[in-house]
Amino acid sequence: MDIDIGIPTDRRAAIAEGLSRLLADSYTLYLKTHNYHWNVTGPMFQTLHTMFMTQYTELGLAVDDIAERIRALGHVAPGSYAAFARLSSIGEESAVPPSRDMIVNLVMGHEAVTRTARQVFQIADEANDEPTCDLLTQRMQVSEKTAWMLRSLLEPA
Repeated sequence: MDIDIGIPTDRRAAIAEGLSRLLADSYTLYLKTHNYHWNVTGPMFQTLHTMFMTQYTELGLAVDDIAERIRALGHVAPGSYAAFARLSSIGEESAVPPSRDMIVNLVMGHEAVTRTARQVFQIADEANDEPTCDLLTQRMQVSEKTAWMLRSLLEPA
């Protein structure tokens, strides 16, 4: 059945492609954050363990919202590690870094999510796709705030 929601087919495809990249970035960051939650050690263990759990839980809910928006636009949401690896701008974690490096890596990951969302926002805004713009604004707000909170842990006492 054709979709007629006031956004032309080619624009819906471009938005869905951008959202697929955001989904891949968000899922990769989710996995990295969950890995760090499991494997963090050191004097800030309890603080980081709890913070990482809050962050991966939020990301887990976000990926569902992003995937469902892709589906609402009439496209298939990517859902495999291979697809995410191809689409994501965030590198996969191959080791367990020290806790300070975990924080730095997560800051960079949240900044990458923000950049991807900002790129997609331009496409969605030009197509008057307010629901996608709202979703992207929420994602940027959460990622920017999370990056700020993580960066604050890197400041000298």
